[in-house]
Amino acid sequence: MNFKKYNNLVDLFFEQCERQKGDKTFLSNMKYSNQNFSWNKVKFTVIQLADEISKIIQKGDRCLLISENRPEWMISDLAIMLAGGITVPAYTTYVTRDYEYIINDCEPSIIIVSNDEQFSKISKISNNNSKIKKIFSFEKLNTNDAKSYFNIEYLINSKPKSDLIIPKVTLKRLDPACIIYTSGTQGNPKGVVLSHGGILSNCEGGYKLLEPILEKETRFLTWLPLSHSYEHAVQFIQIAVAAKVFYAESIDKLIKNMSECSPHIMTAVPRFYQNLYQKINSSFNKTKGLKKTLINVTIKLGTKKLKKQIMSPLEKLTNFVVEKLVRVKIKKQFGGSLKTFVSGGGALDVEIGCFLNSIGLPTLQGYGLTETSPVVSCNPIDDIRIETVGIPFECNEVKIADDGEILVKGENVMIGYWNNDKETKNVLKDGWLYTGDIGKFENNYLIITDRKKDILITPGGDNISPVKIEHLLTSSEMVDQAIVYGDNKPYLVAIIILNKDFQNRKENLDKEIENINKHLTKVEKIKKYFTIEENFTIENGMMTPTLKLKRFKIINKYKKELENLY
Repeated sequence: MNFKKYNNLVDLFFEQCERQKGDKTFLSNMKYSNQNFSWNKVKFTVIQLADEISKIIQKGDRCLLISENRPEWMISDLAIMLAGGITVPAYTTYVTRDYEYIINDCEPSIIIVSNDEQFSKISKISNNNSKIKKIFSFEKLNTNDAKSYFNIEYLINSKPKSDLIIPKVTLKRLDPACIIYTSGTQGNPKGVVLSHGGILSNCEGGYKLLEPILEKETRFLTWLPLSHSYEHAVQFIQIAVAAKVFYAESIDKLIKNMSECSPHIMTAVPRFYQNLYQKINSSFNKTKGLKKTLINVTIKLGTKKLKKQIMSPLEKLTNFVVEKLVRVKIKKQFGGSLKTFVSGGGALDVEIGCFLNSIGLPTLQGYGLTETSPVVSCNPIDDIRIETVGIPFECNEVKIADDGEILVKGENVMIGYWNNDKETKNVLKDGWLYTGDIGKFENNYLIITDRKKDILITPGGDNISPVKIEHLLTSSEMVDQAIVYGDNKPYLVAIIILNKDFQNRKENLDKEIENINKHLTKVEKIKKYFTIEENFTIENGMMTPTLKLKRFKIINKYKKELENLY
């Protein structure tokens, strides 16, 4: 597939529409089993909604989109672009002050919300903001004091017209497609401006990566918020491969939804795989006798195969047997058709990645940033090297600076930060994006070793990665979450949240920390810690919508208690 011929993402969508049978199902909302959207219905609704939006906005106007994952999300995104606007996705987990910051920063002309719950968070802001011209909604809003709004339900429910003309699209590859705000783990979010060409080039890399496992109709299960740059780009890969897309009900019902729709591909962030690993491993630990032996052999031989170690004829035969007796049964719990999980949005623990691959759940680790549209590299399905983040996509050039920082250049690199020239110049120099990540290459595979901003430096000049130590802590079944602290301090300390099953057994924690410390160098060892009962969550503002800990906020909140440990 030639992605270079497309001027914009809308062209990609309309060309794919022409290739598909009009009544073929494209998008399915699993929350409402009867809500299926054919290619024709999506095309029709996109054109109609774009017509309504273009009555209000000028080319380049920002359009804020606040919705949970559902078919109308993709429809709205495409309609905004078709109308010449720039989509600004926002997480539904944000609170009013978060929306206020984004609205003040990007100054949207329209806001699209899914329902009353989302509208209630921005109604006061929109009523007091003269630059917001109209509110669009997927569902009827129960309000009398709102600025005039447009309910798109009637468009959704209208019968597609066969003679509908596709408007001429004048967007170029260099034009902005969206502004995606960073998660703000280190402070205020920054609006990353991504171009049509940037996302298209990323789609090209993603298409080539997945090509070996594509089916006649590849099924994707989507649950990672579409407001995240990772899933936002994935939706255009879904268009490119003419996939059937299922929108999951919720993260709590993900396994149930997998068994119902039997996906071939699912993308997720490391926290999902960590939870999956803990659940499966806990189940394995309860087995006994022959079953226990079979599981141990499955993991051992699966790991050996993953690491390309030579197997004896007996081991090959045994591996064939456990494939049928163990791995097939595990796959059935996830729908039975899974070709691969793809992990991005953070570092995947090597042990977890190895475990999932060994039991028959192929898991590809990739690497990227919002600023790179977002994927830079990914492991190929036929040569997974789990300790790496794979081979760089052809669309971008990657090199390592003298100090070890990873630099990226290519069409996929952002245009810049919205209204923030200073921060843009800090990270974009001579066409190279300074990622802030530390890494190295081994046989053309990229390995991430540290995060520049997260590195702790001891008074003796030692560089310590807190993430590495936090991974070790949370790999213990006792520990649910952990934050390590100690920049320019004589030793390291930690905040620990115990797994709910161990909250009444804190006396065992000292011994557990002692065992973990055996795997660490002298300067990396945890000398002191304290436990808290409240988890770091999206709701309390200590975790991003993609389940990354907001280190800056957590440390600020518990600064006094941390300092008391010295």
